[in-house]
Amino acid sequence: MKKTYSLLFASIFTASLITACSNEPSVSFTSNVKPIVDKHCAECHMTGGEGANASGFIVESYETLMKGTKYGPVIVAGDPLSSSLYRLISGKVDKSIEMPHSKEPLSSGEIAMVENWINQGAVK
Repeated sequence: MKKTYSLLFASIFTASLITACSNEPSVSFTSNVKPIVDKHCAECHMTGGEGANASGFIVESYETLMKGTKYGPVIVAGDPLSSSLYRLISGKVDKSIEMPHSKEPLSSGEIAMVENWINQGAVK
């Protein structure tokens, strides 16, 4: 029984230490991601926009972004590679469906910001 508690304590301590020592600054939707979304996505993905009409994906607020498309969510908190938004903006999909269409792509810094936001739990 003592061994079980020791292993549990060691696991919790290690996880806490890793979290506390993370070099990634805290990323929020409102402060960090919304400006990127407004710059690259809002033109097509606001109510009545071409992208919104085609997919149902609207980026007017945190809530509408997290709702996703008519096909389901685009963000899986904690998992960028399972998040279609991340895959679409980072070029991890077929070129024909990369986002944004026919516009300047996101910079590597902007993509990293979105990835970090998702990794950190996609908080508002």
